[in-house]
Amino acid sequence: MNTTPASGPAAPIVVGTDCSESARRAVLFALREAQLRGVGVRAVCAYGGGHTEPPGTALTGWRTSGEPSPHLQDAVARDVTDSIEELRQQVGEPYVEVEVRCDRGRPAQVLLEASQDASLLVVGTRGAGLWGRLTLGSTSTEIVHHAHLPVVVVPPPPEGATG
Repeated sequence: MNTTPASGPAAPIVVGTDCSESARRAVLFALREAQLRGVGVRAVCAYGGGHTEPPGTALTGWRTSGEPSPHLQDAVARDVTDSIEELRQQVGEPYVEVEVRCDRGRPAQVLLEASQDASLLVVGTRGAGLWGRLTLGSTSTEIVHHAHLPVVVVPPPPEGATG
């Protein structure tokens, strides 16, 4: 009987992001943890999960019908990629390999599906940032209750803290 673990690429850390301040804190945590573990990060953003039209529709590309425009995924991916790269530079070397995924659907469902092969799932305490994903209930709470892997919910900074 061989008890040697199978070798292969280490399981990534999945982090939810919507470019909000809460998500940025979660991404920073995930990048730093990935450096310590020597693994990559999969940054996942969910959009257009059947919600009503978010505020700032001129910036996000939502139509008045509440359905995302055909180019929304590209716009979301661009903004998420830019945000991730800024945070990756802030964390510094060794640089972590980051895969960006932008999938249509409910945030908790998209994150849980994206984390099937992950070692850790990281989320912020509150979303609804740039893409206005206001939902009933809490994505982080739903993830904690349904995840099959360890979950880190990155809290907001203490009141009065800067940076």
